[in-house]
Amino acid sequence: MTLSLGASISDFLDYQRDVRRMSHHTVSNYRRDLNHFEEFCRASNCTSPRDIKESVVRSWAGQMQRQGKAPATIQRGLSSVRSYFKHLAARHADISNPAIGIRAPRRPRKLPKTIEADRIGALFQRPAESTLEKRDQAIAELLYSSGLRLAELVDVNLEDLDRREGVITVTGKGDKTRTVPVGVAALKALEAWIACRPIGQEVLSAKAPLFVNQRGTRLGQRSVQDRLKKLAKATHLGQNLHPHMLRHSFATHLLESSGDLRAVQELLGHANISTTQIYTHLDFQHLSKVYDTAHPRARKRKTP
Repeated sequence: MTLSLGASISDFLDYQRDVRRMSHHTVSNYRRDLNHFEEFCRASNCTSPRDIKESVVRSWAGQMQRQGKAPATIQRGLSSVRSYFKHLAARHADISNPAIGIRAPRRPRKLPKTIEADRIGALFQRPAESTLEKRDQAIAELLYSSGLRLAELVDVNLEDLDRREGVITVTGKGDKTRTVPVGVAALKALEAWIACRPIGQEVLSAKAPLFVNQRGTRLGQRSVQDRLKKLAKATHLGQNLHPHMLRHSFATHLLESSGDLRAVQELLGHANISTTQIYTHLDFQHLSKVYDTAHPRARKRKTP
């Protein structure tokens, strides 16, 4: 019995809508992707799903790439085709999934946003007077000084901070612990915060959280995000501020100064150095600016 490409696609869409109860949005995406795929297959003389080989799917993905489709669009299309053939393979023993091993081109990684080193000082120039201001300053100083993730920051306990040695121990992804240095400015801000830190209903013990709210309970991630936004506004930073931006700035500025990618990897707690390598792109931007400014043959002439 001949299995029609168009009819089998319609059957798949009906199944997603009526049996699996997929949302209208999801079914519409499936329909758009599979209609486009069907047009390509018919142009390639494939009128039945049994005619479609891996090479056809690869050619379709390649055509989308040449047309300038975004990697996310190509990935979604391939995902739709994989789902369609998975549906068919479950019903027809002679049909395999030709899209199973095909992946879209990787999405270009967005360079993380950072703060210029000379602008970081704006966050800390204004004296912290209230308890909340001292806490917020200590948070910002620690994020920038040690490159902590937000989740690591809020999980830190008093016992994790070694003020004498100037280090802090945190638990990162995969429950891996690492010990990182804490700068002098951050230590000073932490001392000021700890001196006025609310105790609340808990006993001020080593196991107590380092950062707490006004009730003395552990500060949450959303609260940290909100307080940093307010800090940026109060200090006229001129841009939005979020915890990971301070982590990115820590990594970028450290790499600019040291050039030691492996050390930055260890301090950030990256399991794979390829994750850290994105900062080399930022570092190259910095070097390009230095080159354009300093090299006698690179300086651009000013327009008369």
